[in-house]
Amino acid sequence: MSDLTYSEVGATAGELPSGYHHLRRARTIGRGRVVFEQAADALFHGAVQRRAGAEITLSQTPLRVGTRVDMRLRLGPLRFTAPCMVVWAERTDHHAGFAYGTLPGHPERGEERFELTLHENGDVTFLIVAFSAPGRWFTRIGAPVGRLVQAWATRRYLETLP
Repeated sequence: MSDLTYSEVGATAGELPSGYHHLRRARTIGRGRVVFEQAADALFHGAVQRRAGAEITLSQTPLRVGTRVDMRLRLGPLRFTAPCMVVWAERTDHHAGFAYGTLPGHPERGEERFELTLHENGDVTFLIVAFSAPGRWFTRIGAPVGRLVQAWATRRYLETLP
């Protein structure tokens, strides 16, 4: 994990660190154990990112702590690579999720967490939490555009499940 481009590893699980843009979005994706299990399977195999339009390669599936995640993103004529490493992964009867942190070469620096919860009432929620800051010269120059892209990608991620 020494290659990560930020020091606040695991901070998406609690109070988000200062000095970063913060994002927290959630959506109820359905009801019941079957929805939860199918969504968790998809989540741990990179389907959320693929269904949102990213090309993604995982060093191991299902993903777990230490899995390298290499994404390639297209924005019109522009193409970006976004290498990450999974810093947290957990799957229980009522929670499933992972967080990945940025590696050198990623346009941003920070962490993003994807978490599913099966609530007692049967609702299944999908939560995305992130903190990020520009990590490259072009994302520093285009920071407002970067925020729009992040919001767009988060909306797409939330729409991919179940």
